[in-house]
Amino acid sequence: MVQQSAPVVSTVEGQLQGIVEEGVYAFKGIPYAQPPVGALRWRPPAPVVPWKHIRQASKCGNSSLQSREACIAGGGGDPVPMGEDCLYLNVWTPRVDAQAKLPVIVWIHGGAYVIGAGGLPPYNGVPMASRDAILVTLNYRLGHLGFMAHPALQREPGGGAANFGLLDQLAALQWVNRNIAKFGGDANNVTIIGQSAGAKSVLSLFCMEAARPLFHRGVAMSVYGLDEMPLEAALLKGEALIRGMGVADADATPERLRKLPADAFWQQPPEHSLAPVAVCGDTVMPQSILSTFKAQQQARVPLILGSTSDDVSVMEAMGRDPMDVLQALRDQNVPIGLLYPGVNPDEELARQVCRDIVFTLIPRQIADLHTKVSDAWRFYFDYTATALRPQHPNGVPHGSDVPYFLDTVARCPPTQDVVTDEDRAYSRQVSGWMLQFARTGTPASATEWPKHQQGEDRTLRMQQPPKVETNFMQLRLNAFLLVSAIISGADSDTAGKSGTQRGSHHGAMPQKKGRPEGTP
Repeated sequence: MVQQSAPVVSTVEGQLQGIVEEGVYAFKGIPYAQPPVGALRWRPPAPVVPWKHIRQASKCGNSSLQSREACIAGGGGDPVPMGEDCLYLNVWTPRVDAQAKLPVIVWIHGGAYVIGAGGLPPYNGVPMASRDAILVTLNYRLGHLGFMAHPALQREPGGGAANFGLLDQLAALQWVNRNIAKFGGDANNVTIIGQSAGAKSVLSLFCMEAARPLFHRGVAMSVYGLDEMPLEAALLKGEALIRGMGVADADATPERLRKLPADAFWQQPPEHSLAPVAVCGDTVMPQSILSTFKAQQQARVPLILGSTSDDVSVMEAMGRDPMDVLQALRDQNVPIGLLYPGVNPDEELARQVCRDIVFTLIPRQIADLHTKVSDAWRFYFDYTATALRPQHPNGVPHGSDVPYFLDTVARCPPTQDVVTDEDRAYSRQVSGWMLQFARTGTPASATEWPKHQQGEDRTLRMQQPPKVETNFMQLRLNAFLLVSAIISGADSDTAGKSGTQRGSHHGAMPQKKGRPEGTP
């Protein structure tokens, strides 16, 4: 069967021919920068070389190089084909009409900055486009090719960046700004949404001066409270990585580093990885996300933040043990029993404590800071597909909310084979909040989903039926804010012994050796 073609769209860089997908137009594998290979490895993305003929945009471009097994295990799907040449984006639109001025949603995938791709099944753009919005998804450089600090790279002319993956996201937003009107989109109405490392990315873009004119609101789903890695620490990891790949410090010139085979980076030990965080102190992110929000230097546009009821399900994949966190708090005489009355045994207590310190606290903390400059809303996602409830007694695992936000529950595992009318209706409701936010800057009426206000902590518990909670987990979150400095200091010893990641402002998370986070 021949695939029906979409109209030809003339972008600034050249003409594109997409396909028709279930009644909407899809343009896939659009290059938004030159391939970051050879001399362009570890450099800011370079402008696309325009093309003369009509370019077919019928299938997704390469995903960034990554662990295929980890991506599949994380539930996102298969990222193949992969390659170092990976800077491509995809656009789904209901109509190609330069006068349409449709709201634009740019989805930034998660995966600890080491796995994921814009073309995975949970991020399919048909449902959002069929409801009169444009969805853009993108690939960006991952792992050591996307987040790399090394003295040789810092010293070279034009050097100073370490967060190349974040610069890719910026370049994708610049492409949207230049071209989206031709696809029916409104370049003055762009919403950025991301989950996990994608949520970290959303907040990073809020902090990047060059990105601020390119978007008008943001959604950060399951952002985690682990601070960006200081440049000094990232440089030490970069040097250890390159030495481990057989290049002595004295021989580590930028040219020599750029000749290392791209595939070889994925065979290196996890302790050389920066995952699951980016770097602060480079030219891209001069200071951490939290420091920027505290200084009120972030984008002054509406922001939605939230987490799931079992986000902590990802901690093992992140290589961290909740029991270590519980012990660190007890060592500091934090009254955990008062904050979690009746919760036992210790394993369940550790799970809840870790969930709240790493995932529930940061949306509250960022929302408190952001309300000083713009509007903020909070959510706590607590809806599990009807048929999957017996498998998930602890609530919604990390990443399982994504198909509800993008209305793809019927298109991706584990929900696609068991989806019920109730699940579909709830997915439509949640994605409806996102669409309304993208159209108007407000996700719902003030009674259905009130704004966050410091001291009232109003949060929408996304269950069926949805419920607005006031003073959401207020006592324990207040306590964790107070003790965060203590925990960080106390726990650094443990982190040092286990050999690894530094901690967050909420408390260092001792890291075991293991595979990085695997999530959609």
